[in-house]
Amino acid sequence: MKTNQLKRKLAAGQVAVGSFVYVPSSKLTEIIGLADFDFVVIDMEHGPIDTSIAEDMVRAAEGVGTTPLIRVAHNSPHLILRALDIGAQGLHVPDIDTGEEAQQAVSRSKYGPVGTRGLAGVRAADYGLKGSLADYTVEANEETMMIAHVESATSVENLDDLLAVDGIDVYYLGPADMSNSLGIPGQAKDPRVVQLVEDAIVRIVEAGKVAGCMAGTADAAKRYVDLGALYIASHAMKIMVEASRAFMQEIRG
Repeated sequence: MKTNQLKRKLAAGQVAVGSFVYVPSSKLTEIIGLADFDFVVIDMEHGPIDTSIAEDMVRAAEGVGTTPLIRVAHNSPHLILRALDIGAQGLHVPDIDTGEEAQQAVSRSKYGPVGTRGLAGVRAADYGLKGSLADYTVEANEETMMIAHVESATSVENLDDLLAVDGIDVYYLGPADMSNSLGIPGQAKDPRVVQLVEDAIVRIVEAGKVAGCMAGTADAAKRYVDLGALYIASHAMKIMVEASRAFMQEIRG
């Protein structure tokens, strides 16, 4: 089991910055890793990425020293199992609205006696060829991360229950989904969304937990870091497009 450098960085109180990758491409994943992002989130919720391609994307991230994470489509034991078996070092799990759902996500991502994840000689375990599965389960339980999405008004209302669950490494705020839950979809900069997100970050940090958030701009990322968030996600492709447009505009005048 590979050492999870992202988990260690967060444990040391350092800010980690990563990017979602929703295009099914190991090459793009590799390039984003080479851009010095701390982690990549292979998006199997909103991206057209199947398990076989996701496995190659995990390998690409590993090859350039970037922590590979996967966002699964649902808090499902099957989806969680497949994502971890191919080597993801952590999971983004959406729609965590209650303490019970948070506990289910943790349990499904951990081997016994901590959780209920199924055991086999899979890629994450080096196919059972480099050591005992017993040792691997202990290492996997220690190294695997759980990033719980707090992305609705309901999840913020139940935040204290979520914070009481052991085994969640990052409480991740999603402003876009938050706006949708408030009935103002796509209006992530609306004061109601901003207030809800920022208040949640403060509460998470005050509870001694790691807060994370999606940041569309460097200014937004800095604002979240100032509030105490350590885990910042972005969209490298959006940044590339904006930089390219600025480049073209400068040339064309």
